[in-house]
Amino acid sequence: MALSTIQLHDVNVPEFLKVLDECQGNVYLVTREGDHLNLKSKLCQLVGLTQLIEGGKIAEAFVVCENPEDERKLFRFNLFGKENS
Repeated sequence: MALSTIQLHDVNVPEFLKVLDECQGNVYLVTREGDHLNLKSKLCQLVGLTQLIEGGKIAEAFVVCENPEDERKLFRFNLFGKENS
């Protein structure tokens, strides 16, 4: 199964977490060191996102989705925000 990476920029954290809750499959945050944190886990969300937050928004992040529909959902969220995801 080929997984593609989505690069997120300037993401509103509370809205991003809401979209993550709607995802059906695993969604991984990929760190600069190459670690994969499963964002479906609340503990991993806390650990991973706190490292990336600047001024209440995610400055830059890479996510990988197992489910193609989740990937489309997060891609739309990244481009247009919550109202169109």
